[in-house]
Amino acid sequence: MESGQLPQVDVASVPSDALLLDVREDDEWKAGRAEGALHIPMSEFVARIGELTERAGADERVYVMCRVGGRSAQVTQYLRQQGVDAVNVDGGMLAWEAAGRPLTADGENAYVL
Repeated sequence: MESGQLPQVDVASVPSDALLLDVREDDEWKAGRAEGALHIPMSEFVARIGELTERAGADERVYVMCRVGGRSAQVTQYLRQQGVDAVNVDGGMLAWEAAGRPLTADGENAYVL
């Protein structure tokens, strides 16, 4: 990895017990999400970062997701500046769904697109 490059992983490399942080907005979250993910919308993230630090272990890696990877890259960069071991999940929830990873939703129809 070149210096200054944001660390990324593909969805297949995310451990099943990983701490997932979903930074999508509420409507996106309700439509479909990774099971067990922590939801803090990017628009509220700085004010709510304590929710993440309370849940994450001292040296626990945080896998950051959004719809396709743009917002999560910004949050990953911010977290790394705060000393958190964070990586961006490349392709976000679209890649997660395409890879057949577990999803849950509010209501009957789970969709991400």
